[in-house]
Amino acid sequence: MKKLLLSVFFVSIVFPLISQAQPTLKDKYKKYFPIGAAVSPRVLKSADSVLVLSQFNSLVCENQMKPALVQAKEGVFTFKDADFVVAFAQRNNMKLRGHTLCWHAQTPDWFFKEGENPVSKEVLKERLRKHVETVVSRYKGKVYCWDVANEVISDKDDEYLRSSSPWVKNLGEEFLEVAFRAAHKADPKALLFYNDYDSEKPVKRDKIIRLVKSLKDKGVPVDGIGMQAHWKIGSPTREELEKAIDMYSALGVTVQFTELDVSVYQSDDQKQVSELSPEVDKQLADYYKMCFEVFREKKKKISGVTFWGVADNVTWLDNYPTRGRKNYPLLFNTKREPKQAFNEVVNF
Repeated sequence: MKKLLLSVFFVSIVFPLISQAQPTLKDKYKKYFPIGAAVSPRVLKSADSVLVLSQFNSLVCENQMKPALVQAKEGVFTFKDADFVVAFAQRNNMKLRGHTLCWHAQTPDWFFKEGENPVSKEVLKERLRKHVETVVSRYKGKVYCWDVANEVISDKDDEYLRSSSPWVKNLGEEFLEVAFRAAHKADPKALLFYNDYDSEKPVKRDKIIRLVKSLKDKGVPVDGIGMQAHWKIGSPTREELEKAIDMYSALGVTVQFTELDVSVYQSDDQKQVSELSPEVDKQLADYYKMCFEVFREKKKKISGVTFWGVADNVTWLDNYPTRGRKNYPLLFNTKREPKQAFNEVVNF
């Protein structure tokens, strides 16, 4: 820990990232909602921690709380990396989101098998209950909200739930009831979210509304909808964004933007852009400006905005979906310096 503090001090002195006179995200949005970032132990041990501490007041584990990392083998829980992030947040008085308890991806096969055969429904439900209750109980009072279920809605226009999901195949919508009730039992004060991407697009938006309404009608404790916000410049539009927020809020739940980043590419096959041309830099800045104008206007319906990363030097969009391609989706550049987009977000 002493080494980490010394390194942070050294970096902040030798590489001043932001002048003392310049506003910070967490200060400018203090009266609006928490501003968070997705992190890992590696990020928190690097120079990125300077930005984390200066700019954000909320964190989320990028991967360290997902089922595959927490319980790769039945009954063997591994919390070391998640504990590191939780401890960092606690030391620095930062809020912490939990991500994610139940997902069709990054969930070990053992959940769904009994030897070589599919597991029974009752055994699967018990495994899910135990997993959720164990994880949520460990961080009770430290994690203020959880993405209980992730990406359950199908991307196909003519399909409701994701039929390829092993959770849906085995339990249908019932697995959501089990997961949300188990999370609430383990920590009644934690806010519980359904989290998904493309949640502002009309077809998927309406299916998410159908799902959350169905759960709430059954008395399932769903407190919020997480709009992942993996966007690209120009999409979604202001109108799509505003309508989605209003329609979700009308269900009696809060809205959070849980994984915000904005790709500078319009298609999977678009070729590599330069470091960031002035033209693209301005387009990105203008788009972020619009998004945060909407966020501020809808502040009573929004309880958090979390970026999926800290700076452009490390982003999951590098090489995805196009191998060998660098992306620039965040507010800070590869040198951890504020971009034009940052200025548009904080100067209002």
